[in-house]
Amino acid sequence: MAQANVGSRRSCETLISQGRVRVNGKVIKLGDQADPNTDIIEVDGNKLAFPDKKLYIAFNKPKYVLSTDEPHEGDTRKIISDFLPFKEHLFSAGRLDADSEGLMVLTNDGELANMLTHPRYRHTKTYKVVISGLPTQETLDRWQKGVELLNEDGTIDYTGPCSIQMMEGGKDTTLRIVMTEGKKRQIRRTAALFGHVVKSLIRTQMGKLMLGTLRPGEWRELTAKDLVALKSPADELRNIPGKGSGRGKKAGLTPAKPHSKGSAVSKVPYSKREKTPGKPRRPQSGRRNQRTGGR
Repeated sequence: MAQANVGSRRSCETLISQGRVRVNGKVIKLGDQADPNTDIIEVDGNKLAFPDKKLYIAFNKPKYVLSTDEPHEGDTRKIISDFLPFKEHLFSAGRLDADSEGLMVLTNDGELANMLTHPRYRHTKTYKVVISGLPTQETLDRWQKGVELLNEDGTIDYTGPCSIQMMEGGKDTTLRIVMTEGKKRQIRRTAALFGHVVKSLIRTQMGKLMLGTLRPGEWRELTAKDLVALKSPADELRNIPGKGSGRGKKAGLTPAKPHSKGSAVSKVPYSKREKTPGKPRRPQSGRRNQRTGGR
């Protein structure tokens, strides 16, 4: 269903749970399988159409462009589909917030998009980040181990470990950050937690696929070699704790077990900028927020 651009995997599961999906005329349930090449799949009585060609696009998102292919009501900013000639819906494999720029991969391959964005596959994304001030080694160590970020609704995001390398330090500092997750505005929120402001954020790599010579607003189709690079983790994955991070592991999108609750988490004091009416409580479920929004 994701391949037919019905929606995200979660929304597709909801449709199935609601009994709105039929295969060969029979209502299906979660866990049932179907082959789009031989079976008739319908949602609300409408037969699904599947794309004839898989598209894999590398796009250099400019700053202040929204990571969506549909305009927001009342928002006059440009969207990524303004730069592309394709009319069909393309999944964004890892969004970037409006203030960020750099490499995005767009595709009509829903399964690949899920594997590139879901934290369990530990797919690496690399960023060049310029922050105000010069962070201490203690700050970088605590940032790399993972922190607690307070959400507006009082819940807490537990960030996983990452790899950080200082490229240039001074009044402003340039960092190379490699992550295997992407919570909403994660890098900006974490920097603010330590008293630094993100001045520039560019995604330079996804896996080993590099932004290369693409200028802001430009795009190109990926080759078979590019797809291999895209699925291969950055070398820094070996520095990020967790299953699949050791040397000698086979490159590719392999699921990994999530960290246990509280592992590799630094209890950093909340930023004074975070506004909350009282002491935040941890979510009762203890589950990590695994949204994959922009950074």
